[in-house]
Amino acid sequence: MPVLTPPVRAVLLDMDGTLVNSDAVVERCWRAWAHRHGLDGDTVMRTVHGRQGHLSMALLLPDRPMEQNLAENRQMLAEETADTDGVVEVPGARRLVESLAGLPHALVTSADERLARVRMAAAGVPLPPLMITAEQVSASKPDPEGFLKAAAELGITPAECLVLEDSEAGITAARTAGMPVLGIGPRAAAHRPDHLVDDLTNVTITAGPNGELVVQLP
Repeated sequence: MPVLTPPVRAVLLDMDGTLVNSDAVVERCWRAWAHRHGLDGDTVMRTVHGRQGHLSMALLLPDRPMEQNLAENRQMLAEETADTDGVVEVPGARRLVESLAGLPHALVTSADERLARVRMAAAGVPLPPLMITAEQVSASKPDPEGFLKAAAELGITPAECLVLEDSEAGITAARTAGMPVLGIGPRAAAHRPDHLVDDLTNVTITAGPNGELVVQLP
């Protein structure tokens, strides 16, 4: 059935957990970081999804200077970019993104551009022509800046942008931006998105007769 929201005219896509399953890499890198700092790995993993790394570090080590977080985040990004073992598409992601060619859509990710390009290539998912990455925003998810910037560049009002997200930070950012959310997978389920699917296998998005997008969910 079509998504029951105000008319959808653009689709904003998160990357990790939404289009690309990079959990294996994220687990390896962040659990190693947790071990180095004497932190509980499970606690760390509940914190890091959807945010830029230095902000996750600031939450986990609140008394540490931000300069140290930024330096360690640069190291973390280098480690994650070099490690693509186990990076695969979320089922249906490549087909869905290919079907959006010529329709208003964008990638909005907390990854930097290099990591985004590496992971999307490793998963075999095409890059949207518009990418909002970490370098292009002053505030990471859960701040709505990235989603609002994508909507502005597409020329679509926020309420007419459907966000596909999996993380608490991303869902919060979309809601703050005034955008409806289609949650992807079990991580999203805990944060009550407007709509929820297990993966992208049976999600279809096509052009409607009046410039709107018709979103079909399983």
